Amino acid sequence: MSFSAIVVAAGSGLRAGSGPPKAWRDLGGRAVARWSVEALAAAGASPVVVVVADDMRSEAQRALAGLSEVVFVAGGPTRAASVQAGLAALAQQGPDRPVLIHDAARPFVTRAHVQRLLGALTGADGAVLALPLADTLKRDEPNHLATPARDGLWRAQTPQAFELAVLRRGYGAWDFQTDPTDDAQVVTGAGGRVVLAPGDPMLFKLTYPEDFAMAEHLASGARQVRTGLGYDAHRWGPGDAVWLCGVRIDHDQTLVGHSDADAGLHALTDALLGALGAGDIGEHFPPTDPQWRGVSSDRFLAHAADLVRARGGQIVNVDVTLICERPKIRPHRDAMRARLAEILGLLEDQVSVKATTTEGMGFTGRQEGLAAQAIATIELPR
Repeated sequence: MSFSAIVVAAGSGLRAGSGPPKAWRDLGGRAVARWSVEALAAAGASPVVVVVADDMRSEAQRALAGLSEVVFVAGGPTRAASVQAGLAALAQQGPDRPVLIHDAARPFVTRAHVQRLLGALTGADGAVLALPLADTLKRDEPNHLATPARDGLWRAQTPQAFELAVLRRGYGAWDFQTDPTDDAQVVTGAGGRVVLAPGDPMLFKLTYPEDFAMAEHLASGARQVRTGLGYDAHRWGPGDAVWLCGVRIDHDQTLVGHSDADAGLHALTDALLGALGAGDIGEHFPPTDPQWRGVSSDRFLAHAADLVRARGGQIVNVDVTLICERPKIRPHRDAMRARLAEILGLLEDQVSVKATTTEGMGFTGRQEGLAAQAIATIELPR
């Protein structure tokens, strides 16, 4: 089922203590909001609308760099206003298409949560992930500590799922004399039927400083780190330039291959595919297929990076070593790092390019060909 998602990340998070807004704080090596955006995109959300405060837009774009299908919109003074700004960004979406509304401060959303919500939405106007209350409730009243009954009470979480038209009608009917505390309240206030779906304690909301300590502990076990190794070699042939790590270098020879013979990109593509357990470059782009003849190898690398993100993963860092006597790599190394970072949606300090020779030994030493090896580290959900 196709669906859209709105991630509300425009709040200041004052109760979380000093520092940047909580959606843009670091959690396990990446922004809190990125956990949710990656997970929702991996579950099939398209687009993912991220509602962010105007003064945090640059930070948000940096924190979510490399993620496709992300739309940024400016938030409003309240959560309800921010959700409405997100809905406006979905003006071209069909009215019956589901939309998930999610608080960025709940970073541990998964594909299973999304599937649970969409399944519950069938035959209803909305669906809410919720947990039954386990603790005794107390209300501090003047001269009295009351104990309200907890029967029938639930802890509502996000994401919450609705038909797009239903949620729009709900906000259109809300009088805003008071602000709704969640989107389900908006829909039920307009007469819509909202059902409960089983929630998850992992979907707790980061609100207070101590919540971040708990989240850091959980983040260390929520991801698995994988490493892949790639190797490629091509022989030299007649030509006037060579492509290496996505950069054209004038040279008195070229590398011979079915595509553009960019050994650096080929090795790195195989490293990413290896980390995923997704075979090798020849399985995805067979050299016997004429459509890949002479094609730019950046397409191969971008495909491997897309496969990582489709699994809800992220690339941590990559390292390429080029093995050749000529051409000299150092003058082109910065351009290569920049090009690899561009293709992969990474920062340049996540990319390394090195070169070495074999001191005249072997086929590279005899200048019969050039070799490349690469290593890539990725994180995937457990």
